[in-house]
Amino acid sequence: MGKLLVIGCGGVASVAIQKCAANSGVFSEICIASRTVEKCDALKSALEGKTKAIITTKRVDADSREQLVELIDRVKPEVVLNLALPYQDLTVMDACLETGVHYVDTANYEPEDTQDPEWRKIYESRCEREGFTAYFDYSWQWAYRERFKSAGLTALLGSGFDPGVTSVFTAYAKKHYFDEIHYIDILDCNGGDHGYPFATNFNPEINLREVSANGSYWEDGHWVETRPMEIKREYEFDGVGKKDMYLLHHEEIESLAKNLPEVKRIRFFMTFGESYLTHMKCLENVGMLSTEPIVYEGRKIVPIQFLKALLPDPASLGPRTKGKTNIGCIFTGVKDGVEKSVYIYNICDHQECYRELGSQAISYTTGVPAMIGAMLVMNGSWRVPGVYNLEELDPDPFMEALSVWGLPWTVDENPKLVD
Repeated sequence: MGKLLVIGCGGVASVAIQKCAANSGVFSEICIASRTVEKCDALKSALEGKTKAIITTKRVDADSREQLVELIDRVKPEVVLNLALPYQDLTVMDACLETGVHYVDTANYEPEDTQDPEWRKIYESRCEREGFTAYFDYSWQWAYRERFKSAGLTALLGSGFDPGVTSVFTAYAKKHYFDEIHYIDILDCNGGDHGYPFATNFNPEINLREVSANGSYWEDGHWVETRPMEIKREYEFDGVGKKDMYLLHHEEIESLAKNLPEVKRIRFFMTFGESYLTHMKCLENVGMLSTEPIVYEGRKIVPIQFLKALLPDPASLGPRTKGKTNIGCIFTGVKDGVEKSVYIYNICDHQECYRELGSQAISYTTGVPAMIGAMLVMNGSWRVPGVYNLEELDPDPFMEALSVWGLPWTVDENPKLVD
Protein backbone atom coordinates (compact mmCIF):
# COMPACT_ATOMS: atom_id res chain seq x y z
CA MET A 1 0.00 0.00 0.00
CA GLY A 2 2.69 2.52 0.93
CA LYS A 3 6.29 3.30 1.73
CA LEU A 4 7.51 3.68 5.32
CA LEU A 5 10.73 5.27 6.52
CA VAL A 6 11.89 4.10 9.96
CA ILE A 7 14.44 6.25 11.77
CA GLY A 8 16.43 4.16 14.26
CA CYS A 9 17.45 0.52 14.51
CA GLY A 10 17.59 -0.34 18.22
CA GLY A 11 15.59 -2.94 20.15
CA VAL A 12 12.17 -1.28 19.71
CA ALA A 13 12.84 -0.50 16.05
CA SER A 14 13.83 -4.11 15.38
CA VAL A 15 10.43 -5.29 16.67
CA ALA A 16 8.48 -2.59 14.82
CA ILE A 17 10.31 -3.24 11.55
CA GLN A 18 9.79 -7.01 11.74
CA LYS A 19 6.07 -6.45 12.38
CA CYS A 20 5.88 -3.95 9.52
CA ALA A 21 7.58 -6.49 7.26
CA ALA A 22 5.00 -9.09 8.28
CA ASN A 23 2.30 -6.54 7.41
CA SER A 24 3.42 -6.08 3.80
CA GLY A 25 -0.14 -5.50 2.63
CA VAL A 26 0.10 -2.09 4.29
CA PHE A 27 3.87 -1.51 4.19
CA SER A 28 4.92 -2.47 0.68
CA GLU A 29 8.30 -0.74 1.04
CA ILE A 30 10.32 -0.14 4.21
CA CYS A 31 13.47 1.95 4.41
CA ILE A 32 15.50 1.55 7.63
CA ALA A 33 17.80 4.48 8.44
CA SER A 34 20.22 4.94 11.31
CA ARG A 35 23.56 6.50 12.13
CA THR A 36 24.81 2.90 12.40
CA VAL A 37 23.79 1.58 8.99
CA GLU A 38 25.43 -1.79 9.74
CA LYS A 39 22.56 -2.55 12.16
CA CYS A 40 20.08 -1.74 9.40
CA ASP A 41 21.89 -4.00 6.95
CA ALA A 42 21.93 -6.88 9.45
CA LEU A 43 18.18 -6.60 10.03
CA LYS A 44 17.51 -6.41 6.30
CA SER A 45 19.56 -9.60 5.80
CA ALA A 46 17.64 -11.36 8.58
CA LEU A 47 14.33 -10.51 6.87
CA GLU A 48 15.32 -11.72 3.40
CA GLY A 49 12.89 -14.36 2.14
CA LYS A 50 10.48 -13.70 5.05
CA THR A 51 8.53 -10.75 3.65
CA LYS A 52 7.04 -9.45 0.42
CA ALA A 53 7.97 -5.89 1.44
CA ILE A 54 10.90 -4.27 -0.34
CA ILE A 55 13.49 -3.33 2.29
CA THR A 56 16.27 -0.79 1.83
CA THR A 57 18.75 0.79 4.24
CA LYS A 58 20.33 4.22 4.55
CA ARG A 59 22.70 6.03 6.86
CA VAL A 60 21.41 9.20 8.57
CA ASP A 61 22.25 11.40 11.53
CA ALA A 62 18.85 12.16 13.10
CA ASP A 63 20.33 15.24 14.79
CA SER A 64 20.71 16.81 11.35
CA ARG A 65 17.58 18.32 9.80
CA GLU A 66 19.45 18.71 6.51
CA GLN A 67 20.36 15.01 6.35
CA LEU A 68 16.80 14.01 7.26
CA VAL A 69 15.29 16.25 4.59
CA GLU A 70 17.70 14.88 1.99
CA LEU A 71 16.87 11.31 3.02
CA ILE A 72 13.10 11.85 2.97
CA ASP A 73 13.29 13.56 -0.43
CA ARG A 74 15.28 10.61 -1.76
CA VAL A 75 13.13 7.82 -0.23
CA LYS A 76 9.76 9.58 -0.66
CA PRO A 77 7.86 7.76 2.12
CA GLU A 78 4.23 8.40 3.03
CA VAL A 79 4.96 8.05 6.76
CA VAL A 80 8.06 8.48 8.91
CA LEU A 81 8.20 6.29 12.02
CA ASN A 82 10.62 7.97 14.42
CA LEU A 83 12.23 5.37 16.69
CA ALA A 84 15.39 7.35 17.36
CA LEU A 85 16.01 9.11 20.68
CA PRO A 86 13.45 11.56 22.14
CA TYR A 87 16.17 14.23 21.83
CA GLN A 88 15.63 14.11 18.08
CA ASP A 89 11.82 14.38 17.90
CA LEU A 90 11.69 18.05 16.95
CA THR A 91 14.34 17.67 14.25
CA VAL A 92 12.43 14.81 12.66
CA MET A 93 9.14 16.72 12.90
CA ASP A 94 10.76 19.72 11.21
CA ALA A 95 12.00 17.49 8.39
CA CYS A 96 8.56 15.92 7.95
CA LEU A 97 6.95 19.34 7.68
CA GLU A 98 9.53 20.50 5.15
CA THR A 99 9.02 17.42 2.97
CA GLY A 100 5.26 16.90 3.43
CA VAL A 101 5.29 13.53 5.20
CA HIS A 102 3.21 12.13 8.07
CA TYR A 103 4.98 11.56 11.42
CA VAL A 104 4.71 8.90 14.18
CA ASP A 105 6.81 8.50 17.35
CA THR A 106 6.74 6.59 20.65
CA ALA A 107 8.13 9.05 23.23
CA ASN A 108 7.81 12.79 23.73
CA TYR A 109 10.58 15.31 23.29
CA GLU A 110 13.22 16.01 25.89
CA PRO A 111 16.56 17.80 25.45
CA GLU A 112 19.89 16.05 25.48
CA ASP A 113 21.56 19.03 27.18
CA THR A 114 19.44 20.01 30.16
CA GLN A 115 21.85 22.83 30.99
CA ASP A 116 21.36 24.66 27.68
CA PRO A 117 20.53 28.26 28.75
CA GLU A 118 17.83 28.84 26.12
CA TRP A 119 16.02 25.59 26.89
CA ARG A 120 16.56 26.06 30.63
CA LYS A 121 14.78 29.41 30.61
CA ILE A 122 11.67 27.89 28.98
CA TYR A 123 11.86 24.84 31.24
CA GLU A 124 12.04 26.83 34.47
CA SER A 125 9.09 28.97 33.37
CA ARG A 126 7.10 25.80 32.68
CA CYS A 127 8.01 24.32 36.06
CA GLU A 128 6.70 27.42 37.79
CA ARG A 129 3.57 27.59 35.64
CA GLU A 130 2.63 23.88 35.49
CA GLY A 131 4.05 22.54 38.75
CA PHE A 132 6.16 19.56 37.65
CA THR A 133 9.91 19.37 37.06
CA ALA A 134 10.33 16.43 34.63
CA TYR A 135 12.61 17.25 31.71
CA PHE A 136 10.12 15.83 29.20
CA ASP A 137 6.75 17.36 28.37
CA TYR A 138 4.44 17.63 25.37
CA SER A 139 4.40 21.42 25.03
CA TRP A 140 7.26 21.39 22.49
CA GLN A 141 5.44 19.01 20.16
CA TRP A 142 1.94 20.35 20.76
CA ALA A 143 3.30 23.68 19.50
CA TYR A 144 3.49 22.07 16.02
CA ARG A 145 -0.27 21.43 15.87
CA GLU A 146 -1.28 24.28 13.59
CA ARG A 147 1.71 23.78 11.29
CA PHE A 148 0.84 20.10 10.70
CA LYS A 149 -2.85 20.94 10.34
CA SER A 150 -2.17 23.66 7.77
CA ALA A 151 0.10 21.28 5.85
CA GLY A 152 -2.59 18.57 5.84
CA LEU A 153 -0.26 16.21 7.71
CA THR A 154 -0.78 13.93 10.70
CA ALA A 155 1.66 13.78 13.62
CA LEU A 156 0.93 10.91 16.02
CA LEU A 157 2.64 11.27 19.40
CA GLY A 158 3.50 8.44 21.78
CA SER A 159 2.52 5.29 19.88
CA GLY A 160 4.28 2.89 22.25
CA PHE A 161 2.76 1.08 25.20
CA ASP A 162 2.93 3.70 27.94
CA PRO A 163 2.29 6.17 26.49
CA GLY A 164 0.39 4.67 23.61
CA VAL A 165 -1.61 1.56 24.44
CA THR A 166 -2.46 3.00 27.86
CA SER A 167 -3.86 6.05 26.05
CA VAL A 168 -5.91 3.83 23.74
CA PHE A 169 -7.14 1.78 26.72
CA THR A 170 -8.38 5.06 28.20
CA ALA A 171 -10.23 6.08 25.04
CA TYR A 172 -11.68 2.57 24.76
CA ALA A 173 -12.87 2.60 28.37
CA LYS A 174 -14.47 6.02 27.89
CA LYS A 175 -16.19 4.94 24.66
CA HIS A 176 -17.50 1.56 25.84
CA TYR A 177 -17.66 1.51 29.66
CA PHE A 178 -18.06 5.03 31.08
CA ASP A 179 -19.88 8.30 30.67
CA GLU A 180 -17.15 9.95 32.74
CA ILE A 181 -13.81 8.65 34.01
CA HIS A 182 -12.81 10.16 37.35
CA TYR A 183 -9.74 8.15 38.41
CA ILE A 184 -7.00 6.46 36.38
CA ASP A 185 -4.15 4.36 37.77
CA ILE A 186 -1.64 3.23 35.14
CA LEU A 187 0.29 0.15 36.32
CA ASP A 188 3.48 -0.98 34.58
CA CYS A 189 4.78 -4.28 35.92
CA ASN A 190 7.85 -6.03 34.53
CA GLY A 191 8.19 -9.42 36.20
CA GLY A 192 11.12 -10.41 33.98
CA ASP A 193 14.53 -11.51 35.23
CA HIS A 194 17.58 -11.05 32.96
CA GLY A 195 20.14 -12.34 35.46
CA TYR A 196 22.36 -9.22 35.49
CA PRO A 197 23.04 -7.40 38.78
CA PHE A 198 21.90 -4.18 37.05
CA ALA A 199 20.56 -3.40 33.58
CA THR A 200 17.77 -1.34 32.04
CA ASN A 201 15.10 -2.71 29.72
CA PHE A 202 15.21 0.26 27.36
CA ASN A 203 17.69 3.04 26.59
CA PRO A 204 19.64 3.44 29.87
CA GLU A 205 20.06 7.18 29.46
CA ILE A 206 16.32 7.78 29.10
CA ASN A 207 15.31 5.11 31.63
CA LEU A 208 17.56 6.30 34.44
CA ARG A 209 16.66 9.95 33.93
CA GLU A 210 12.99 9.06 34.23
CA VAL A 211 13.26 6.81 37.26
CA SER A 212 15.60 9.01 39.31
CA ALA A 213 13.52 12.16 38.83
CA ASN A 214 10.77 13.49 41.08
CA GLY A 215 7.44 11.72 40.82
CA SER A 216 4.19 13.55 40.19
CA TYR A 217 0.50 12.94 39.64
CA TRP A 218 -2.54 14.92 38.55
CA GLU A 219 -5.22 15.65 41.14
CA ASP A 220 -8.11 18.12 41.20
CA GLY A 221 -6.81 20.18 38.30
CA HIS A 222 -3.16 20.51 39.28
CA TRP A 223 0.11 18.62 39.60
CA VAL A 224 1.26 17.15 42.91
CA GLU A 225 5.01 16.52 42.94
CA THR A 226 6.72 13.91 45.12
CA ARG A 227 10.29 12.94 45.93
CA PRO A 228 11.77 10.12 43.82
CA MET A 229 10.25 6.78 44.89
CA GLU A 230 8.44 8.46 47.79
CA ILE A 231 5.10 6.71 47.15
CA LYS A 232 5.17 2.91 47.17
CA ARG A 233 2.30 0.43 46.80
CA GLU A 234 2.06 -3.35 46.57
CA TYR A 235 -0.15 -4.99 43.96
CA GLU A 236 -1.00 -8.55 42.89
CA PHE A 237 -0.52 -8.71 39.11
CA ASP A 238 -2.23 -11.36 37.03
CA GLY A 239 0.40 -13.65 35.51
CA VAL A 240 3.23 -12.15 37.55
CA GLY A 241 2.32 -12.12 41.24
CA LYS A 242 2.74 -9.62 44.05
CA LYS A 243 5.15 -6.75 43.30
CA ASP A 244 6.28 -3.46 44.82
CA MET A 245 5.49 -0.48 42.59
CA TYR A 246 6.44 3.18 42.85
CA LEU A 247 4.78 6.38 41.67
CA LEU A 248 6.61 8.12 38.80
CA HIS A 249 5.96 11.09 36.57
CA HIS A 250 4.94 9.87 33.12
CA GLU A 251 4.07 11.71 29.94
CA GLU A 252 0.61 10.28 29.30
CA ILE A 253 -0.61 11.84 32.55
CA GLU A 254 -0.10 15.25 30.92
CA SER A 255 -2.05 14.46 27.77
CA LEU A 256 -4.82 12.48 29.52
CA ALA A 257 -5.40 15.32 31.99
CA LYS A 258 -5.75 17.70 29.05
CA ASN A 259 -8.03 15.48 26.97
CA LEU A 260 -10.25 14.16 29.81
CA PRO A 261 -11.26 17.35 31.63
CA GLU A 262 -13.58 15.44 33.98
CA VAL A 263 -10.75 13.34 35.44
CA LYS A 264 -10.04 13.94 39.13
CA ARG A 265 -6.79 12.01 39.54
CA ILE A 266 -4.26 10.23 37.33
CA ARG A 267 -1.31 8.26 38.73
CA PHE A 268 1.42 6.14 37.14
CA PHE A 269 3.13 3.26 38.96
CA MET A 270 6.06 1.10 37.86
CA THR A 271 7.47 -1.99 39.56
CA PHE A 272 11.11 -2.17 40.69
CA GLY A 273 13.11 -4.71 42.66
CA GLU A 274 15.30 -3.74 45.59
CA SER A 275 18.51 -4.60 43.71
CA TYR A 276 17.64 -2.19 40.88
CA LEU A 277 16.83 0.63 43.29
CA THR A 278 19.98 0.07 45.36
CA HIS A 279 22.24 0.14 42.30
CA MET A 280 20.50 3.21 40.90
CA LYS A 281 20.77 5.14 44.17
CA CYS A 282 24.47 4.33 44.46
CA LEU A 283 25.12 5.48 40.88
CA GLU A 284 23.15 8.66 41.53
CA ASN A 285 25.09 9.38 44.73
CA VAL A 286 28.44 9.22 42.92
CA GLY A 287 27.22 11.42 40.05
CA MET A 288 26.89 8.80 37.33
CA LEU A 289 23.33 9.83 36.46
CA SER A 290 24.31 13.43 35.78
CA THR A 291 23.59 14.93 32.36
CA GLU A 292 26.06 17.78 32.90
CA PRO A 293 29.39 17.29 31.08
CA ILE A 294 32.58 16.91 33.11
CA VAL A 295 36.20 17.08 31.99
CA TYR A 296 38.06 13.78 32.27
CA GLU A 297 41.69 13.59 31.11
CA GLY A 298 41.21 16.65 28.95
CA ARG A 299 37.97 15.46 27.31
CA LYS A 300 34.37 16.35 28.02
CA ILE A 301 32.16 13.40 28.86
CA VAL A 302 28.56 13.17 30.08
CA PRO A 303 28.46 10.74 33.05
CA ILE A 304 25.11 9.14 32.19
CA GLN A 305 26.25 8.57 28.59
CA PHE A 306 29.44 6.91 29.84
CA LEU A 307 27.32 4.72 32.13
CA LYS A 308 25.16 3.77 29.14
CA ALA A 309 28.29 2.46 27.40
CA LEU A 310 29.08 0.25 30.41
CA LEU A 311 25.63 -1.28 30.83
CA PRO A 312 24.24 -4.19 28.78
CA ASP A 313 22.53 -3.14 25.55
CA PRO A 314 18.76 -3.56 26.15
CA ALA A 315 18.52 -5.21 22.73
CA SER A 316 20.81 -8.00 24.02
CA LEU A 317 18.54 -8.97 26.95
CA GLY A 318 16.12 -11.10 24.93
CA PRO A 319 17.78 -14.53 25.26
CA ARG A 320 18.41 -14.01 29.00
CA THR A 321 15.07 -12.65 30.16
CA LYS A 322 12.40 -14.90 31.65
CA GLY A 323 9.00 -13.98 33.09
CA LYS A 324 6.14 -11.73 32.05
CA THR A 325 5.03 -8.12 31.91
CA ASN A 326 1.59 -6.87 32.91
CA ILE A 327 0.75 -3.30 31.85
CA GLY A 328 -2.64 -1.66 31.99
CA CYS A 329 -5.00 0.90 33.47
CA ILE A 330 -7.56 0.80 36.29
CA PHE A 331 -10.43 3.21 35.63
CA THR A 332 -13.10 4.36 38.07
CA GLY A 333 -15.98 6.53 36.94
CA VAL A 334 -19.71 6.56 36.30
CA LYS A 335 -21.98 4.91 33.74
CA ASP A 336 -25.70 5.77 33.72
CA GLY A 337 -25.26 7.39 37.12
CA VAL A 338 -23.66 4.31 38.73
CA GLU A 339 -20.04 4.23 39.88
CA LYS A 340 -17.96 1.38 38.49
CA SER A 341 -14.34 0.30 37.99
CA VAL A 342 -12.70 -1.46 35.02
CA TYR A 343 -9.14 -2.74 34.58
CA ILE A 344 -7.82 -3.19 31.03
CA TYR A 345 -4.39 -4.81 30.73
CA ASN A 346 -2.03 -6.89 28.61
CA ILE A 347 0.24 -9.72 29.72
CA CYS A 348 3.33 -10.36 27.60
CA ASP A 349 5.82 -13.23 28.00
CA HIS A 350 9.52 -12.39 27.56
CA GLN A 351 10.47 -15.82 26.23
CA GLU A 352 7.58 -15.93 23.74
CA CYS A 353 8.70 -12.53 22.42
CA TYR A 354 12.23 -13.82 22.01
CA ARG A 355 11.07 -16.95 20.18
CA GLU A 356 9.01 -14.85 17.78
CA LEU A 357 11.25 -11.85 17.13
CA GLY A 358 14.47 -12.24 19.14
CA SER A 359 13.32 -9.53 21.55
CA GLN A 360 12.52 -9.13 25.22
CA ALA A 361 8.97 -8.04 26.11
CA ILE A 362 9.76 -4.38 26.84
CA SER A 363 10.90 -3.80 23.27
CA TYR A 364 8.04 -5.96 21.98
CA THR A 365 5.32 -4.08 23.86
CA THR A 366 6.63 -0.78 22.46
CA GLY A 367 7.50 -1.92 18.93
CA VAL A 368 4.16 -3.57 18.15
CA PRO A 369 2.09 -0.44 18.98
CA ALA A 370 4.57 1.65 16.97
CA MET A 371 3.79 -0.49 13.93
CA ILE A 372 0.04 -0.23 14.60
CA GLY A 373 0.14 3.55 14.90
CA ALA A 374 2.08 3.82 11.63
CA MET A 375 -0.36 1.38 10.01
CA LEU A 376 -3.42 3.41 11.01
CA VAL A 377 -1.87 6.58 9.62
CA MET A 378 -0.74 4.77 6.47
CA ASN A 379 -4.14 3.17 5.75
CA GLY A 380 -6.08 6.36 6.50
CA SER A 381 -7.91 5.23 9.66
CA TRP A 382 -6.07 7.81 11.76
CA ARG A 383 -5.04 10.25 9.04
CA VAL A 384 -6.30 13.54 10.48
CA PRO A 385 -4.34 16.77 9.93
CA GLY A 386 -2.74 18.07 13.12
CA VAL A 387 -0.79 16.74 16.12
CA TYR A 388 -2.53 14.10 18.22
CA ASN A 389 -2.06 11.91 21.26
CA LEU A 390 -3.59 8.48 20.85
CA GLU A 391 -6.51 8.98 23.25
CA GLU A 392 -7.87 11.69 20.90
CA LEU A 393 -8.59 9.17 18.12
CA ASP A 394 -11.05 6.28 17.68
CA PRO A 395 -9.65 3.43 19.82
CA ASP A 396 -11.48 0.54 18.16
CA PRO A 397 -9.19 -0.13 15.15
CA PHE A 398 -6.11 0.07 17.40
CA MET A 399 -7.62 -2.32 19.99
CA GLU A 400 -8.55 -4.77 17.26
CA ALA A 401 -5.02 -4.63 15.83
CA LEU A 402 -3.43 -5.27 19.24
CA SER A 403 -5.02 -8.71 19.41
CA VAL A 404 -4.11 -9.49 15.78
CA TRP A 405 -0.45 -8.48 16.11
CA GLY A 406 0.52 -10.10 19.41
CA LEU A 407 -0.72 -7.97 22.34
CA PRO A 408 -4.13 -9.38 23.36
CA TRP A 409 -5.86 -7.55 26.21
CA THR A 410 -8.13 -8.44 29.09
CA VAL A 411 -11.00 -6.48 30.67
CA ASP A 412 -11.60 -7.05 34.40
CA GLU A 413 -14.85 -5.44 35.54
CA ASN A 414 -14.24 -6.17 39.22
CA PRO A 415 -10.60 -5.17 39.83
CA LYS A 416 -8.73 -4.64 43.06
CA LEU A 417 -8.12 -0.90 43.37
CA VAL A 418 -4.89 0.83 44.38
CA ASP A 419 -5.30 2.74 47.64
